[in-house]
Amino acid sequence: MSRRSVEVTPDLLLRAYRHGLFPMAEGRAGEKLFWLDPIKRGVLPLDEFHLSRRLLRTVLSGPYTVTADRNFAGTIAGCATPAPDRTDTWINPQIEQLFTELFRMGYAHSVETWQNGTLVGGLYGVALGGAFFGESMFSFARDASKVALAHLVVRLRLGGFTLLDTQFVTEHLSQFGATEIPRDLYKRQLAAAVAEPAVWIAEPDADSLTRAFRTLAGRPG
Repeated sequence: MSRRSVEVTPDLLLRAYRHGLFPMAEGRAGEKLFWLDPIKRGVLPLDEFHLSRRLLRTVLSGPYTVTADRNFAGTIAGCATPAPDRTDTWINPQIEQLFTELFRMGYAHSVETWQNGTLVGGLYGVALGGAFFGESMFSFARDASKVALAHLVVRLRLGGFTLLDTQFVTEHLSQFGATEIPRDLYKRQLAAAVAEPAVWIAEPDADSLTRAFRTLAGRPG
């Protein structure tokens, strides 16, 4: 008996995310996508994000300029670029095409870190209700992805999001407070989050950003 393949469309992606599934390719050259629903799910509690004093200084007065939704194509391309610690990637051309379409539809978003006009870091993900599904990040300069993550968390907090899904927990993410929770608990948190209204704020005002960063670092005011 032959298996009938199902075309992966942006609408199918959104339905999958609502039920806790997400797609990956086997490699950059992989031609097929597969769905994951891990037994343990990575999440980064937005009210427990760890922002060090050193990173706070970099965020507030470092060498980087940060934007959101200015260069989604460049950001996902950066995430798909091999790095010394990652010779291959799960982001194949189909993934790039699907998420670029979600960006056009208003569901996918990017945070970009710039240095002297050059894109040196960033991340992208999908927003549904009060849930944000972080997909991937990259860094071509010191702390560039960390700065992007801090800006993402601030935007999510200001916009009323309640869940930041990291899919898995890496050493890089664990330093910020990311943790694993059982799948059934994640599904309950997911259902509650996607039912909540939230607003993606691409360009918060400077004063709100500064106050939010200081709050994250335990230095209100």
